[in-house]
Amino acid sequence: METIERRVSGLMAACARADTPELLFEQVSQRLRTIVPFDGAGWFATDPSTVLATLPVRIENIEPGDCETFWERECRVEDALLFRDLARSESGVGTLYAATDDHPLRSARYREFLAPQGYGDELRGVCRLGENVWGVLDLYRERSRTPFSRADLEVLRAVAPAMALALRTFVSRAQVPAGSAAGTGPGTALYDANGSLLSLDEQAERLLTEAAGPDWASLPYSMTPVRAVVARAMAIQAGTDRGPATARIRAASGRWLALHASYLRGADGGAGPVALTIEPAKSAQLAPIIVEAYALTPREQEITRAVARGLSNPEIAAELFLSPHTVRDHLKAIFAKVGVGSRGELVAKLFAEHYGPSLHSASAPVQHVSF
Repeated sequence: METIERRVSGLMAACARADTPELLFEQVSQRLRTIVPFDGAGWFATDPSTVLATLPVRIENIEPGDCETFWERECRVEDALLFRDLARSESGVGTLYAATDDHPLRSARYREFLAPQGYGDELRGVCRLGENVWGVLDLYRERSRTPFSRADLEVLRAVAPAMALALRTFVSRAQVPAGSAAGTGPGTALYDANGSLLSLDEQAERLLTEAAGPDWASLPYSMTPVRAVVARAMAIQAGTDRGPATARIRAASGRWLALHASYLRGADGGAGPVALTIEPAKSAQLAPIIVEAYALTPREQEITRAVARGLSNPEIAAELFLSPHTVRDHLKAIFAKVGVGSRGELVAKLFAEHYGPSLHSASAPVQHVSF
C-alpha cells in the first residue's frame, strides 16, 4: 500500500509538472483529497504584493451566492485565520477549530458561510516563498466528519511551497510577444457599499470582457479579483485594513491588467461609492511581480533596475559601491535566472508593457466544480 510520504512526494512532483495554473489546482485537488479528505474548497492565485485574489480561481462545492461575498468577508470582517494573518505567520497554515479552541461559533465565517452549507472544520493555507504569497487555498469538511488533524496541517504545510513555486514559475514563463497590442486608457466602474455594480463606462466593460470573457457580468467567479479589490477599499475606509486596494491580473487575452479601487466621498462629506479603475498594466506596475517571479535577490533587483535605466557597469558599480567585477558576476547570475543573453533582452523581458502567452486559459479562467 502506498505510504502517505510517497503520496505527498507524488503530489509535490505533480506541482512541478502542471502546464497551467488551472491544471495545477485540478491535479493538486485530486491528489490532496486522497491524503487529506475534504468536501469543498476554494483555490486562488494571488498578487504577491497584496495577497488579493487574481485569476485563476477554482471553486469546489460552494454555493454561487456565497462565492460572491467570499472576498468581501475576507477583507471587511475581523475573523480567525484570515489569509493576510496566515501570510505573516510562521507556519502559513491553520484550522478553524484549533484557532477558535473548538468553538467555531466565535467565527463569523463559520456562522455565515460554513455552517449554512453544512460544513464544520476548515483548513487554510498560503502558498508562500519567502515573504511572497502566490496563492491561497481553503478546504472544508462536512460537520459529520472528524476535524482536520495536525497531520493534515503538516501535509498542507509541506505541499504549499511546491504550489507557490509552480504559480511563480507560470509568471516567469511569460515571453514578450512579437507584436504587443497597443495600450489603451483606463476604464472606471462604480460599486455600492454592498459591492454591487452601479455603473461603468465603455472602456471598463471592454477591459472586463478582455479579462474574464463576454459573460463576465453573469459569472461571479470570474469577477473574484474585482470583488477582492473593491472589498479591500471598503476595509481601508472602515479602518480594518491598511491596503493597498490593488491587484495585477492576467487577462484571458494574455495582457496584464491593473486594478485599483478607492472609496469616494459625496459632496456633503458622506460615504459615496467605490470607484474601480481597470487599465492595461504599465511596466512600472508589472516589473515588481515579474522580478519576484524570477527570484532575484535584493542586490540583483537593484542591478536590474539600474540596467533598465541604461547605466553602464562602471556606473552601476559606482552607484552601488561595488566593484565592476562584482557587477559583472551579478549580471551573469541575473541572465541565467531570467534566461537571457544580453542587457537588452533582460530589459525587454522584465519591463515590456505587455506579456504573453496567456497565463490563464482563455476558455476557462475560472473552474467551478461540484462532486
